Order: sequence, then structure tokens, then C-alpha cells
Amino acid sequence: MSESSASAQFYPAALPPTGPAEPALWFLFRGARLLVVEEAERAIVPLVMTPAELGLTPLRWQYLGRLVADDEVTHCFSGELAEETEPPPGMRFENLRALFPRLSEMHFRLAGRAVQIVDWDRTHQYCGRCGSPTENQIHDRAKRCPVCGLTNYPRLAPAVIMRVERQDEEGRRILLGRATRFPTAMFSVLAGFVEPGETLEECVAREVLEETGIQVKNIRYFGSQPWPFPHSLMIAFVAEHEAGEIVVDPGEMAEAGWFAAGALPNVPPPPSIANRLITSWLEVVGGDKRQAT
Repeated sequence: MSESSASAQFYPAALPPTGPAEPALWFLFRGARLLVVEEAERAIVPLVMTPAELGLTPLRWQYLGRLVADDEVTHCFSGELAEETEPPPGMRFENLRALFPRLSEMHFRLAGRAVQIVDWDRTHQYCGRCGSPTENQIHDRAKRCPVCGLTNYPRLAPAVIMRVERQDEEGRRILLGRATRFPTAMFSVLAGFVEPGETLEECVAREVLEETGIQVKNIRYFGSQPWPFPHSLMIAFVAEHEAGEIVVDPGEMAEAGWFAAGALPNVPPPPSIANRLITSWLEVVGGDKRQAT
């Protein structure tokens, strides 16, 4: 299967195949680090019948679903390995963030799904209400307590990410900030987690105001992207400057500014939705998309 096939589709499922065993993609994790085949320019997820082929025995494993490309079906599994596990020859354990530019987009998305399911499986072996061992449900990705009936599903934390635009006498610009957690001088569009009882649009307005002192208007949906750091769903918006000048919250932002298309700083690479927000703006204003890649 060509992992870069544009027609590739993934179909999640909880029940593993019942037919003859075939080579499958195995997303095997030691902690949060994924086992990959070493190559100079890219990383490859192992395609094997079982982890035993690699001399490995997962503590637990999960069926993810089917990856279909060019009418070819590849089953996908995830597995948790013991912390003391050494990688097989020619392979290594890599942090997903380091693999971001080296895995294909589809494989990165599947790895992000896999690491979240592995973590959920590991941390929900027992009921959070009464402490009894949980049981996997057959037809759902869920764990149910047979004693008190509490059912747990894999957790998602929704977060908004937004491109704020401004047009004035200085031209068309976008708001970018450098978070205090960024180890390098990388700027990005703003983002933040949704609070209980809050709409997505309210969260956009609140986060921009809290982080930069800017009030926004005309908030519009852009798109979404699963983001496995650790279990988020990024929901993207675009908005326009309404009032205010930049005053950063030092607890959140190291610096922020308005940037023109021809003077962008270092920004997140593709395939992140942050990059898509920036490059789509460049397409509209006539900037060079190569600045954002």
C-alpha cells in the first residue's frame, strides 16, 4: 500500500478481523514513544503479521480499524510495550512530536489515534467510581464496570485554534504569538482549551482577549484536526480584529504581534492545522506559501 495515497481512508472499529491473518500496521508504544523503522528522511511503521515477528510481546493490544487505499485493505493495531523493552535491530522508539514531519500524514493521524487508545486502555483497567476491574465492550470502544455499571469511552479535550486578521492603514496582517513553552522562536496562531459550559465561539473570543488583550468579531468556522498531545481535538476558526492593542499575558505568551504576508516569522510546519490557517490566508492575500512550509 502506498502510504501517501490521496484516496486512503481509515475506518475505525473495535472488533478485530476474524478471517486469515495478514500483515498489519502495528503502532507499538513504549510509554508515549512509537516504534518505527529507521530511515534517513522518514520513519516507517512496521507492517508485520504480529509483534512476535519482531521479538516483542505487548502487555496489551487493541484493534484500531481498516486502512483502505487503492482498494487494498490493511488492518491496523496498537500495542503497549513494557518500559524496559529494547527496540529490534534497525528500529527505534521516537516521540510523536519528533515524528511529526517524518511520518506520512495518514500514518501520523493513525499514530495519534493509537497512542490515545493505548493510554486510555492503560489508565482504565479499573473503575474510577468503585475500583472494580473493567470489561471491554464488544461493539463499542468502551470499558464498563460490571459492578456499578460505569462506562468510560476514550477521552477528548476540545480546543480552539484561531487566525485573527486585521486590515488598517498598515495593510492586511494576522496575529501570531510565541508561547512561553516554545523552546525555539516559533510563532503560531493562538489556541486554547474550551471551558465547561462555553461555546466554541465564546472560547475563541475569551482566549484571544486573555492572551493578547485583543477583542474579535465575525468568528467563523474553518476546520478541525485530531491532535494527540495528549488527547485534543483542534477546532479552527478565523476572526477579525474589533478593538484593542496587544498586551500579552506573560503567563501564556512570550510575545505577540501583527505580521504581514511578506514578513512572517518561523511558523508551524504542515500538516498541522495551524499551518493550514496561515497558508490559506497567504493564498487570499497573495503571499508566498513557501514562507509557511
